[in-house]
Amino acid sequence: MHRRQIPSGSLVIHRHEPTRPLRRTAAALTAMLTLTVTALTVGLATSAQATAVSSAPLTSTSASTTGFGCAHPSQSGQVRCFGLLKDHRTASGRMSPFTTGSPTTAGYKPSDLRSAYNLGDTSGSGRTVAIVDAYNDPNAESDLAAYRRAYGLPSCTTANGCFRKVNQHGQASPLPSGDYGWAEEISLDLDMVSATCPGCHILLVEADSSDVTDLMKAEDTAATTPGVVSVSDSWGGPEDNTITSFDSHFHHPGVAITASSGDSGYGASWPASSPYVTAVGGTALSKASNSRGWTETAWSGAGSGCSAYEAKPSWQHDSGCAKRTVADVSAVADPNTGVAVYDTYNSCGGGLVCDTELQLGVAQGADGWVEVGGTSVSSPIIASVYALAGNTSQVAGGSYPYSHTSALNDVTSGSKGSCGGSYLCTAKPGYDGPTGLGTPHGTGAF
Repeated sequence: MHRRQIPSGSLVIHRHEPTRPLRRTAAALTAMLTLTVTALTVGLATSAQATAVSSAPLTSTSASTTGFGCAHPSQSGQVRCFGLLKDHRTASGRMSPFTTGSPTTAGYKPSDLRSAYNLGDTSGSGRTVAIVDAYNDPNAESDLAAYRRAYGLPSCTTANGCFRKVNQHGQASPLPSGDYGWAEEISLDLDMVSATCPGCHILLVEADSSDVTDLMKAEDTAATTPGVVSVSDSWGGPEDNTITSFDSHFHHPGVAITASSGDSGYGASWPASSPYVTAVGGTALSKASNSRGWTETAWSGAGSGCSAYEAKPSWQHDSGCAKRTVADVSAVADPNTGVAVYDTYNSCGGGLVCDTELQLGVAQGADGWVEVGGTSVSSPIIASVYALAGNTSQVAGGSYPYSHTSALNDVTSGSKGSCGGSYLCTAKPGYDGPTGLGTPHGTGAF
């Protein structure tokens, strides 16, 4: 089988460090003593990494890099997940002092998301949302517990039967090797399920690697586990001519499968372009004084476009794309209107020195509360809304929302690419590429 690799391209990190006066003081001193060129080099390297990975075909091998990202070395047939570090910098390019991170300041919290998407009266109790990611997050359960405790959400542990972590074969051991970048992705996914559907059970399936053959094994395990009603895949990459041979792994009738549309702007990605998934785009979400209390525009980074390989599903009727169009629906993804996530798996061991190294980009991972964006946020949100709706026996691919558009918030402004003003990359009334049919207004569209 032709082995391909899938850069996640869907996690954007805005760091907020723990609240400790000593940390802030030491960090500020460290930043002032650090040469400007060092800070700029880190930022330029991070930007270059983003360009290299987002433009690489699925069949290429990514080189190992420094700074934020996955620590796994480059090997044939494997990739690492990829995140973009949003540095705190002054106009001169110097690192700014540490910011204050806490459950209330790191980004949108569960009550914000449930308010924005009108989910306050819904409960997914007893239903299971599965998360498929690569590599192991050793701190997944303890970090999940800290997140839920901070917001007063019900406990979700292995002991009470709410949380399970398994390998790609569905077994509790052996688990894959750890990876700092993928651990941030895992924390994000688990926290968004918790925020959107606090009563849901969570199954985390960790693939041995980010090689497509391992991810497909994990996908099948997730979708066929009893009790699972939806699966979130917050990873993807550019299409190639082999993608249709893997689509069957997303064809699980009765289980809603969501996939992030990507964070590289205009251009369809896979598996979001698979006809068996709900492709999830991204928005910028802001509080407003309107009747909803919120407003959304298309996020400029949200992936969208026209597939080069996947046939047009019968339920899509847009006229500007002869094949499958991405996305179907959307949710918040802009890192500037990001969500709070708790993650402590890092390469520096925690504490004052670790926080400084993370701030300077010379260590990987996180050490507490961070603010994140990317369509890695929107995919698990939509998977969780499917679970809240409790209607996945009626779901076939991304078709269901197309006949229930009245239960969606239509996003009509914002653009995320250069496509001559076409709906494929510009938000317009009705269907458009970056936001699809819109964002949830309750569960009626799912």
